[in-house]
Amino acid sequence: MRLPRLKKIVLLLLVFCTSLAFISAPVGAETPKSAATEESQSIQPYLDRVKEKVTTFQLKNGLKFIVLERHQAPVIAFHTYADVGGANEPVGQTGVAHYLEHLAFKGTQRIGTTDYKAEQPLLEQQDQLFDQIQAAKAKKDEQTVQALTKELAEVTQKADALVTQNEMGQIIGQEGGVGLNATTSSDATRYFYSLPANKLELWMSLESERFLEPVFREYYKEKDVILEERRLRTDNSPIGKMVEVFLGEAFDVHPYLQPVIGYEKDLRNLTRQNVQDFFDTYYGPGNLTIAIVGDVNPKEVKQLAETYFGRFKSRSQPPTVTQVEPPQQKTKSVTLELKSQPWYLEGYHRPAISDPDHVIYDLIASLLSDGRTSRLYKSLVESQKIALSAEGFSGFPGDKYPNLMLFYSLTAPGHTVDEVATALKTELDQLKTELVDIQDLDRLKTQARAGLLRSLDSNSGMARLLTEYDVKTGDWRNLFSELEKIEAVTPEDVQRVAQATFTPENRTVGYILSKGK
Repeated sequence: MRLPRLKKIVLLLLVFCTSLAFISAPVGAETPKSAATEESQSIQPYLDRVKEKVTTFQLKNGLKFIVLERHQAPVIAFHTYADVGGANEPVGQTGVAHYLEHLAFKGTQRIGTTDYKAEQPLLEQQDQLFDQIQAAKAKKDEQTVQALTKELAEVTQKADALVTQNEMGQIIGQEGGVGLNATTSSDATRYFYSLPANKLELWMSLESERFLEPVFREYYKEKDVILEERRLRTDNSPIGKMVEVFLGEAFDVHPYLQPVIGYEKDLRNLTRQNVQDFFDTYYGPGNLTIAIVGDVNPKEVKQLAETYFGRFKSRSQPPTVTQVEPPQQKTKSVTLELKSQPWYLEGYHRPAISDPDHVIYDLIASLLSDGRTSRLYKSLVESQKIALSAEGFSGFPGDKYPNLMLFYSLTAPGHTVDEVATALKTELDQLKTELVDIQDLDRLKTQARAGLLRSLDSNSGMARLLTEYDVKTGDWRNLFSELEKIEAVTPEDVQRVAQATFTPENRTVGYILSKGK
């Protein structure tokens, strides 16, 4: 369960798909409807039919289900969305959300063990030894630390002997399941896989038990796995190291400033009780939303949900993120000297997904940095040849709260980050001073429509988007209204947002310079 860098979910609607040719109107002729408008009208009836197939219900304990009935194939996609991510972590416990995601695959009192009664005291003994090791380290008693570490290894070996490795995955695989995985972001934790249509009750049983009584076994072995993941993705990666420092510079108070993978010190000090407390706080039924998409009967789904998930006891709502990032007042800058080809990063604060202008930010990101037809690629990489890559995206590191539009570029040999910075400024200034060509804007809107249709065609993609929009915007129907919002964007809107956003006082820059040069 790797921790991928997740782009803003709305970008799935804006992924470059194909370039369409447009026929210009003769000079002096009446301007016809744009191609994007005509296409939106043609797929709107289809979207309306999809919406009619969506039903929702909420259990008495607060757990919400979104069900989309589609019978094209005898398969079902399941998506469990926990409204908790890196931004919700307590101070000193960064990485706990991602850690919990890993441990959620370790099983329960019945799955993943040959004898839980014998295993449980061993798990408790591990925790006691770890606490004693931490106390000895605080006293700098190295001899005691070594003795306790050896004892912890022996107890761990006994506990591991009782573990049935990946039993949950084996059960799902034997029953025809595919895509078993999970992701953790700054905003949320998502668990998902697909099964044949006749395995609905199996999923109800497995998923409800997973979050009803999880056992966080193999905790200390998994700590090593996550620390190694951090080394690979951050400590040994120039761009990974820069992104972590960059976020800490761009944000002053909002928890988006902390890495989802967690700081090394916090990871080393995390206890199994920390994870249990985090689970008890944020994994109550009222903080979970489940989407089920595929060959299902909504009435059967509700009946089984009440049987299996109705067992969950109601809990009080968890604390929410209350920190509000103040407006940035001046350009911020951070520089790292590393053994790397020079990189240049530039970020601008932008509002959350719930803001009326959020689709405009995504269209701007697509125009500037989406593929080889984007302005940054054509200018910095193809024309000026000052960069090997020039990319960016909107909604970094999450989009539930006000976030960043980020651009990043790897400089070409013989060129400098200053050249890249100047070229990027030229492109941003052009957006502020010149209206986007209507055909370019239509092309972006057409790409958005193509991306939306791709997501609609995928049961798993649809399940993910339904939960994402329901939690972050308050209603899953807002997913389908994106089409109208995108269509309504004008060149003047793009210029207005660019002028308000791409200002020196709203900018954070990051330089990776080659060490020793």
